Amino acid sequence: MIAVANICIFCGSSNAVSQDYLDYASRLGRLCADASVTVIYGGGCIGLMGALADGAVGAGGAVIGVIPDFLNRKNIAHSGISEMVITSDIHQRKAKMAELADAFVVLPGSIGTLEEMFEVFAWKQLKRFDKPIILANVNDYWTPALDLLDHMVSESFLSQHHRNLLHVVDHIDAVLPALGIRPVS
Repeated sequence: MIAVANICIFCGSSNAVSQDYLDYASRLGRLCADASVTVIYGGGCIGLMGALADGAVGAGGAVIGVIPDFLNRKNIAHSGISEMVITSDIHQRKAKMAELADAFVVLPGSIGTLEEMFEVFAWKQLKRFDKPIILANVNDYWTPALDLLDHMVSESFLSQHHRNLLHVVDHIDAVLPALGIRPVS
């Protein structure tokens, strides 16, 4: 397993979600900070993205946001993080996040999070990189997506080997250990 110093975390931007999800994101940010792992994320100050960044920054951690210019102009960029990278579009944003990351973690989210997860999953399947991808299935949030992947395997569209490229954990506290990082707290 490679040494993980920078984790790209995909997650939702809605504030209208259960407080549990916001708490999970904040906890993961704190755990990353405590383990001296840099958080790379979508750059927002809202939803799970904001909670993640606030958790990491509040615990003294480094946070790099990557946001496309059109979203930056909507005043949703987090102003209190270590570094903000502004890209010209979503495609450059995802490429930059992947370039900076040693691993990927997927928290609950919506269409954008789902798309980001499947894109890096496809890149790994196509051997564009060999970085770990951890799906945090907290509160069984991603179970329907996992059922779809299992259906793809049963219908022979996806091999079991490729299905296993996505590592699933059920608790936020299991994310860093799944990457070979010992939690400090």
